[in-house]
Amino acid sequence: MFTASRIVRSLVLIVIVGCLSWPTDTGARRVRGIMGQKAPKLGVSTWFNLPAGKKRAEITDHKGRVLMLFFFQSWCPGCHSRGFPTLQAVQKHFSGASDVGFLAVQTVFEGFGTNTAKRAKREAEKIGLKIPIGHDAGPGNTGSRVMRRYRSGGTPWIVIIDKEGVVKYNAFHIRPTQATRLIQSLR
Repeated sequence: MFTASRIVRSLVLIVIVGCLSWPTDTGARRVRGIMGQKAPKLGVSTWFNLPAGKKRAEITDHKGRVLMLFFFQSWCPGCHSRGFPTLQAVQKHFSGASDVGFLAVQTVFEGFGTNTAKRAKREAEKIGLKIPIGHDAGPGNTGSRVMRRYRSGGTPWIVIIDKEGVVKYNAFHIRPTQATRLIQSLR
């Protein structure tokens, strides 16, 4: 038999369950990356290891080339244990290939006093990276604009862009063999 109090309790339970399962801005799962989309500009003003005469690097500099982007932070353990070694292995595999390019950007979203441009340069020199490396902490250390444009989930973050400028891979990590095969297929 249905009593008024039983009906009210059932309705309250339905409302509570509905509210708990309803997606909200804070509760909804945020989609990471921009797979299948045109790669946005980097817009980074602080760079080092640039070719002579260049002041900045940009996605459009690599038109007609497959491009591997590596987003990192100097203090990131995963960047040092997996990210940089992957980048170095893939770069070594394609050394001398004129149709493959590499860029790295320190996309700072925390530890602004530690993840500085100076430290990024020092870390790159320590491991022997010779590719262009940018530093983006956002205006007034508000967080990386590159990170927001590419909807990365943090660091290390890998983006592989095809010759037409479309993102074909973006995630926290990729094995060197997987990256090599993908880049080879996009050449």
